Amino acid sequence: MESNTALAPFYADTAREPTQRDSADLLVDALAALGVEYVFGVPGGAIEPLYNALARSGRRGGPQAVVARNEQGAAYMADGYARETGKIGVCIATSGPGATNLITGVSCAYDNNVPMLVITGQPPIKNFGKGALQESSCTGINTMAMFRPCTRYNSLVSHAEQLPTKLFNALMQAQRAPSGPSHLSIPVDILRQPVSDDLETPDFAGLLRRAPALVDLPAVRQLARLLFSARQPVWLIGDGCGEAANDLMQLVQRTDGMFITTPDGKGFINPRHPRFRGVFGFGGHASAAELLSGEPDLVIALGTGFGEFNSGGWSSALLNGRLVHVDDSDENLMRSPMARLHVRGHIKSVCEQMLSLLAPSHNGPDAQLLPFLHPQVGRQAYEAMVDSPQALHGDCAPVKPQRLLATLGERCPARTRFVADAGNSAAWAVHYLAPHDKRSGRMPGGAYLPAGQERRTRSSSWLRVTMDFAPMGWAIGSAVGISLANRRCPVVCLTGDGSYLMNGQEITVAAELGLPVLYVVLNDGALGMVKHGQRLAGAEPIGFELPKVDFAMMAAAMGIPGHVVRSAQDLDELDFDALLSRGGPTLLDVRIDGEEVPPMNVRMKTLGTAR
Repeated sequence: MESNTALAPFYADTAREPTQRDSADLLVDALAALGVEYVFGVPGGAIEPLYNALARSGRRGGPQAVVARNEQGAAYMADGYARETGKIGVCIATSGPGATNLITGVSCAYDNNVPMLVITGQPPIKNFGKGALQESSCTGINTMAMFRPCTRYNSLVSHAEQLPTKLFNALMQAQRAPSGPSHLSIPVDILRQPVSDDLETPDFAGLLRRAPALVDLPAVRQLARLLFSARQPVWLIGDGCGEAANDLMQLVQRTDGMFITTPDGKGFINPRHPRFRGVFGFGGHASAAELLSGEPDLVIALGTGFGEFNSGGWSSALLNGRLVHVDDSDENLMRSPMARLHVRGHIKSVCEQMLSLLAPSHNGPDAQLLPFLHPQVGRQAYEAMVDSPQALHGDCAPVKPQRLLATLGERCPARTRFVADAGNSAAWAVHYLAPHDKRSGRMPGGAYLPAGQERRTRSSSWLRVTMDFAPMGWAIGSAVGISLANRRCPVVCLTGDGSYLMNGQEITVAAELGLPVLYVVLNDGALGMVKHGQRLAGAEPIGFELPKVDFAMMAAAMGIPGHVVRSAQDLDELDFDALLSRGGPTLLDVRIDGEEVPPMNVRMKTLGTAR
């Protein structure tokens, strides 16, 4: 593993390595065996031995510490790192308030099935029950009980001999389906306790060698029979479909079907594909709802748990007897009891089995794949799908949010990762953001390569939004984790002024590490979703106003370039290639038209306040 000198703290040449490893070293060595490069957190007395081990590891080129400004931000960074790499994200905190600050970020990872290892400290175990500073065991402010509902595994390590087994169990539980966070709380004296030479340790690297995923073959064959008789099936692509995206595009076209996505599945597909009919759910498109309302005889949903945002508020147009639900998580499958068929198994393996059962045409499978639409045709097709195509153009001041998203899609480099914060930012991005898939070349005759021909992994999503728990400010820290995980891809973080006022300090981590992240603040002086929700519901207009803030000046005070964008002309004059290739973050304070209503009808209907 390569060492990142930008992260390595200054050490004297005389720094000496200890002659014996302690429990903290064992933990860090296990992370190194898993290929984990960064550990996100905030130091403190009760976790100090672990930071000592990370300092030693960093000098060797192993896992290194990244210091967040708040433990909540550390959890969001670990979340972004895990989503981008497919590895486990790791966040650490000291006891007491350090641990409780993590809980929001850990809960978000739990609700979104993000694999994460959470390590918190404790005072020396001999001091439990004595009123020790920041004690958070069962005899203090019981963080163990607080983490229990939002983790897959939760345990206090009371003896050093327990650590190898409990750590192995925590890592195993975090990565199995449904994945999510595992929490270990470790007293400081246990962390610094020397590891005995005869202590038996598990094969942590073996966690990477996963057995082939099981697939319910009878159910797959039954699905194939349903597809043979279906007229024009609809495929719904969820956020669990990343590594299966190429196979899914072949299935869509081999079955003469159409496809839609969930809000968090959109980033795995080309939104200008000729068979794409939009996003279904929060921030989605009327065309997707109309496709389902047209009563297709078969709807195949893959990789989604049918939460409120992903199911259109549990719409009966989706959740009915036409549904086939494919997933590797029993927890997700339990949310569709009305489905005609459940197919349990690793989604890519299921798709590969389906392709082998559905015979290609006599010209071979590739002959059925449709080419990309020409860029101009693709742009027109997508604009016809959105609610306000006229708002995508024009030189307005303040800037229309629709115009902002259209410009970002057109002007940002091909490999850009977009991450949209909870609230209006996510709604605007899900509905309007549609970058070109410029990675694909041309075939003879000028046709474009089929969507998804580039090599994909589970994490190769160009758009990330968080569903279900959806905390404000998640994207700000997540962008740091994504950029650290993949420095080849620039990152654009879309966030609101309310979210930025909550967690904007994490931009200084991106500055410290020289990460090419573009923070785009949608500044309308309001908690936008609250404001528009109150208006749409006819509720009292209260509590949504925010102070007028110049976020570019705030960035400048941190040594970060900032630009105020007051008009579409200001937006057009920006050099996005330059902004996203510099060695550090940039902030755009975009003064958007706060009177534009985001596509949030699904949320209003679910709350029962839509008029």
